[in-house]
Amino acid sequence: NRIAWGAKYVLFLFFVTGTVFIPNEPLFSPIFLQLSRIGGAVFIFFQQIILIDMAYNWNESWVAKADEAEQEKEGGGKKWLGAILASCAVLYLSSLVGIGVMYAYYSGSACSTNVAFITITLIAGIVCTGVQLSGEEASLLTSAVFFSYATYLCFTSVSKNPIAECNPKLGDTDVLGIILGIVFVLVSLSWTGWSFTAAHKRGEETRSSSSISRQSSLVENGHMKSYGSDASQEGEQSKKVGGIVMNNADEEKESGSEAKGSDDDGNEAAKTWKLNIVLALISCFFAMVLTSWGTIESGGDAANPDVGRVSMWLIIASQWLAIVIYLWTLSAPRLFPDRDFS
Repeated sequence: NRIAWGAKYVLFLFFVTGTVFIPNEPLFSPIFLQLSRIGGAVFIFFQQIILIDMAYNWNESWVAKADEAEQEKEGGGKKWLGAILASCAVLYLSSLVGIGVMYAYYSGSACSTNVAFITITLIAGIVCTGVQLSGEEASLLTSAVFFSYATYLCFTSVSKNPIAECNPKLGDTDVLGIILGIVFVLVSLSWTGWSFTAAHKRGEETRSSSSISRQSSLVENGHMKSYGSDASQEGEQSKKVGGIVMNNADEEKESGSEAKGSDDDGNEAAKTWKLNIVLALISCFFAMVLTSWGTIESGGDAANPDVGRVSMWLIIASQWLAIVIYLWTLSAPRLFPDRDFS
């Protein structure tokens, strides 16, 4: 994946152009449409996991920076802790304001579905925050990020309601929603790529430190043996021990190099395929978003919620999935204290 980029770009353009001339029947409608629906649903599932993981890592990163600053200078970590609290306040406030706006403009006597979605979002945010505060499994920042993301999903869902009385933006081009959706997809893709790269680097550091530790132990043991030998055998035994250490180190280096090369090739291939799979799922997701999950009728357009009932339910279902996943991350360590969930 690192060579012949010019040829790849040309080939990609040919493929994209070629798809224009492919008839809808019998390939696109019955086959590609169903595959894209499945791939888009799978991506929604992984996106929830990715964003929750990002929330956890964001808090851990800032707490670690606060600890480092506190070690360098007393009171130096307060700015990072203050940033965490400020972020929590902004996220919770924006979530509550968003819920208030939805109650004001997207609810009504005939809008029980919207009211149910908004109420579930509010209750879920309160419950998740309460569960988090009652234990040590997460942090307030993580819950704030999750609450704001759940609120965004709720707003996106109710804005797809096909009932005019329940949707003041019916028929309008939702520019903000499109931009936010693309941002979340790009963030998910970036985080996926960074996670694979970071895990690969941590594996290399672990192997390197482990190899150095083993070699140091062998050398230390060799010196201890030579010092404990008789004076008449000191030179011979020291030479013998030194030879064993050097041979072991050389053999270990050679075998380690071969193993490392093999591991690197395997890790690189695994990382490449994982990223390619994620890209394929994102392509399926975008295809479904742009066609309202394959339900756009004649006269409709990609930003028109008139044909968004399927999208409405899929988006709110993804929010409920995110709620279940986050509650599981909070409850699992308590339900199974003997297992390591770190």
